[in-house]
Amino acid sequence: METQLTRDILKKVRQIEVRTNRLVNDSLAGSYNSVFKGRGMNFDEVREYVPGDDVRAIDWNVTARTGIPHIKKFTEERELTIMLMIDISSSGEFGSSDSSKREIMAEIGSVLAFSAVRNNDKVGLILYTDFVELYIPPKKGRSHILRVIREILFFTPRGTLTDLKVPLDFVNRVAKRKCVAFLISDFCLPGSFNDSLQDVLPALRVTNRRHDLISLIISDPRESELPDVGWITLEDAESGQQVDLNTSDAQVRNEYAQLAQERKDLTNRAIRSCGVDLLELNTDSPYMPPLLGFFQTRMRRAVR
Repeated sequence: METQLTRDILKKVRQIEVRTNRLVNDSLAGSYNSVFKGRGMNFDEVREYVPGDDVRAIDWNVTARTGIPHIKKFTEERELTIMLMIDISSSGEFGSSDSSKREIMAEIGSVLAFSAVRNNDKVGLILYTDFVELYIPPKKGRSHILRVIREILFFTPRGTLTDLKVPLDFVNRVAKRKCVAFLISDFCLPGSFNDSLQDVLPALRVTNRRHDLISLIISDPRESELPDVGWITLEDAESGQQVDLNTSDAQVRNEYAQLAQERKDLTNRAIRSCGVDLLELNTDSPYMPPLLGFFQTRMRRAVR
């Protein structure tokens, strides 16, 4: 039984690897490389000055010693650390199409991880609910990435709720140097939604000052609109709270859609007010076109 389970896990991880490797084409890898720059410049060597070189790069010590003008050459310190902070609370198990929100999060995490590997960057993983369930320190290499994917897909959480402050505070403690931090969640927050959202804003601001923070919100279409199927019982996957709704009533469907839109608008405004970049993705739509478009937008903004 255990051997079969292991084979099934390896098969699923392999499927994710094949699929995401195919998606991480030259276009995406190039966009990733252009968007996420290194931490600075490293000294490479000195060479003789030629007309047109920047005189500010002249190495006066070598020039004085040789009697011939020399300049310093630098190369970009390209290596980055990518931190994937992925929400594995109970609400992520929901999905009305072929994939659940957690499965989409796993694929997106895989795409980002394989893009990082192609650029010789390190990847770390933080799986969280209302506490840090698992931390894998940043490393390089295919075997490390496959472990990251396996944990995203199959790790069994102990918690059910979401607390976005938890991964943000944690990454600020463990990442001593600036990293690119992806906060991946459905933003289904417990209690009063507005109060819960306001509580996380200070942590978003602090993390965005210390790191390059990017928020990815994964949603399902059934969270914003109801089908006309009569009476149904909706249950909050995290709190267990239930409510009965008559979906045949057009007013009920309209009010549900309006409330969902208000929550979405509130979330987007709050995140952007912290200066954090935001990308919204849906379980029933391909995620690669908007992800590539997001990279390209950041790239254009960086060269202005």
